[in-house]
Order: sequence, then structure tokens, then C-alpha cells
Amino acid sequence: MTTHANQVTLFVVEDDDVDYIAIQRSLQHLKIANPLVRATDGQEALEMLQSKSIQHPFIMLLDLQMPRMTGLELLSTIRNNSDFKDTIVFILTTSDDESDIVASYQHNVAGYFVKDEVDKEFFDVISLLDGYWQIVHLPGNSESNQ
Repeated sequence: MTTHANQVTLFVVEDDDVDYIAIQRSLQHLKIANPLVRATDGQEALEMLQSKSIQHPFIMLLDLQMPRMTGLELLSTIRNNSDFKDTIVFILTTSDDESDIVASYQHNVAGYFVKDEVDKEFFDVISLLDGYWQIVHLPGNSESNQ
């Protein structure tokens, strides 16, 4: 059976309030009603994952430049944890540094977006995610469809 988009949570790990509001507005503008959960840094995101407060299935949209625990530190931590290593992660960051791009893909991210290169309202990124979660089969959703 097909995974329905309304069953996929978008877990946004973003410390910038303006960017988070732009993501919210993009979802609203595109009439996407997926659950949206936010962590303001990598440490908070890790704590939310460990406490199982994120509804499955989910896709993580991760910033790299954050206080306490950066996006790359979070990626490293979740990829080394058997409970979280299969988390689907897309990067949305201000960094176009080649070393950040390479390090992110070495941690098996699904995509890397530079904020300055996408629409300021993030419509393109949200549209891509909407198409992605509508056609892929995600772990954690198969039981609810059987």
C-alpha cells in the first residue's frame, strides 16, 4: 500500500526563527498539512530522538550551523547509533563550504540545500520533500498500512 504524505512528520532542526517561520509558511502556502516538529539545535534534536517524541515515519531537515551541537555533530551521533542510523536527513544550511558538503554526504544525507540558492520562502525544498515522501516507502509506516 502507498505511504500517504500526511503520515510523514517533518522534523526541522533549525535555530533561526526566521528560517523556521519561512518553512512553516511554505508548507501552508503549498497546502501541505504534514506534522511539523522543531528542535532548535542538535542537542535538543538528539534528546527528542532518544525520548521517542518524534512520530514515525519522519524526515529530518537539518541546519549545520547551530549552538550546543552542530548539524554535523548530530549527524555523526545518529549515524553511529543503531536506533537512529537510518534516519532520512536533508541538509538546509547557509554553508556552501565544500568540506561541509562532503562531510554531510559521507554521513549519508539524502540531499544538501544551500539557503541562499533556494527560494527565500523555501517553496522548492518543501515541494521536493512533498514529492519525495509521497512516492517513497519509508520505514516505520508499513505497519499502519497493513
